[in-house]
Amino acid sequence: MRVKIDVECTPAEARAFLGLPDVEPLQKAAMKDMEERVRGAIAATSPEALMKAWLPGGQGTWEQAQKAFWSQFGGAKKGEGA
Repeated sequence: MRVKIDVECTPAEARAFLGLPDVEPLQKAAMKDMEERVRGAIAATSPEALMKAWLPGGQGTWEQAQKAFWSQFGGAKKGEGA
C-alpha cells in the first residue's frame, strides 16, 4: 500500500511546522560579513596594492629586479643585439 501526501508550503512555513529554528537573521548577518570580506579582498588586489605587497621597497626595488632579470639574459648572449 502506498500513500502519497503533497504539501505545498514555503521553507519558512516548513521550518515552523517542524519546530526548527528561524536562522534567517543569522544567515543575513553571515552574508553581510562575507560580503565585507570579499569587498576588502577585492580592494587589496588592486594593481597598486599588489605592487606594494610584492615590492615593499618601492620603485627602486622594481628597477633592481628588472636589472637582475635582464642581466641574466644579457650575460648569455654577449655581443648580440640589445
